[in-house]
Amino acid sequence: MFLGSYKPSFDAKTRRIALPKKLREELKSNEIIVLPGFESCIFGFDIKSWKVEAQRQLSQPLTEKGARSIRRFIFSDAQHLRLDPQGRFILPDNLLKFAKIEKPVVIGAGDHFEIWNWKIWQKEKEKLEEAVLS
Repeated sequence: MFLGSYKPSFDAKTRRIALPKKLREELKSNEIIVLPGFESCIFGFDIKSWKVEAQRQLSQPLTEKGARSIRRFIFSDAQHLRLDPQGRFILPDNLLKFAKIEKPVVIGAGDHFEIWNWKIWQKEKEKLEEAVLS
């Protein structure tokens, strides 16, 4: 299970990010799937969890407009990536722009991890804390 929050090593010039060791330990291989997430972040899945999520989305009726929209959103920009021996990978340019990544933070979200622009994550976290604690 992906847990915790981390400020990973990130080279903006090469778009290379290092997945934190504790998150890498949850992967069953050196492969991940990255795709646009909701609230302007990037979702990252290990292969097994991605297959479960993909099947969940594909089980929705094609006749439902909402289901088609979600499929288009997540599958059209999803990419299969390999981590190098140090756990680094290059963020695809389209996802980097989508999530406005400058100074990233990586958070565990149970069955997946998320990569956020640090400033956007701080605002989102404040909203979450307010909603949960009030």
